[in-house]
Amino acid sequence: MKNHTIHKIGAMIAKYRKAAGITQAELAEKLELSNDAISRLERGHISLTVSRLFELAEIFECDAADLLNASSHRIQDHERRLMAMLNKLEARERVMLLGLIEQLIHWKLNAMEEELE
Repeated sequence: MKNHTIHKIGAMIAKYRKAAGITQAELAEKLELSNDAISRLERGHISLTVSRLFELAEIFECDAADLLNASSHRIQDHERRLMAMLNKLEARERVMLLGLIEQLIHWKLNAMEEELE
């Protein structure tokens, strides 16, 4: 479980880095680390300190929690991620997306009922 969490956090760091348009080399320079250390961090081969987590959040202009929540199984963290995604959409798009989500949930519940029969 621990390795899974470190891999997920590393993947989020890579995602935020790419979204910010920063190369591994540029991030390494900002953090005063080697390129190899950034690569290993993004691949989940090494974990980061709390202070590094806050440095990354500052560089990426996000909350430190955003880098951690991807590995969370808590419904509150899922709600927060969904809220952030929904906020990027216009009202009409949100309504359409919620309709799709409702359809998926209905489909899943029906499939579960059929398995029980």
